[in-house]
Amino acid sequence: MKSYNEKRDFSKTGEPRDVPSKKKNEQPIFVIQKHDATNLHYDFRLEIDNTLKSWSVPKGPSTDPSVKRMAIPTEDHPIAYADFEGVIPKGEYGGGTVMIWDTGTIESNKKDEDGKLISLEESFNAGSIEVTLHGKKLKGGYNLVEMKGGKMKGNWLLMKQDDAEADARRNPVSTQSKSVTSGRTLNQIAQEESKNL
Repeated sequence: MKSYNEKRDFSKTGEPRDVPSKKKNEQPIFVIQKHDATNLHYDFRLEIDNTLKSWSVPKGPSTDPSVKRMAIPTEDHPIAYADFEGVIPKGEYGGGTVMIWDTGTIESNKKDEDGKLISLEESFNAGSIEVTLHGKKLKGGYNLVEMKGGKMKGNWLLMKQDDAEADARRNPVSTQSKSVTSGRTLNQIAQEESKNL
């Protein structure tokens, strides 16, 4: 399988190269990037073991604990990718417009039988992540669970934990459509970035 760098022509795309990260964030980060590629989806990325573990969530995250969202694992991305917003040229891998839809810090809230916190690395390797998001749009607990059998084996499910931040009536994917870093919509990013290409 080709690596992140091998899939990209950095003379054409503004995406960051995958180079060893020099600094470790005091608190691990997350980023959700709205990506208008072949199909519109949301890239859900968690900093685990000095890289961004990534999943493609076609319908985007929900704040309703009764909703299960498909999360398809994709390649690891460099930490620097959390700051990427712009247009990947057509014909390039993942071609389309990328928006930083939400970002913030994370912490594991998964505990073992003795009540001791389990690290994000251990949780990821076990295929069951329980994490608290401290984002601008999303807050509170979320679970990511790998499906171990059946037709969907290898894919994961993303679910909101039933906590104080849960809200079945809220639909941030529909109501909060602007970048948390630039305040732009996908169309504005596409139009402004095309002038610079």
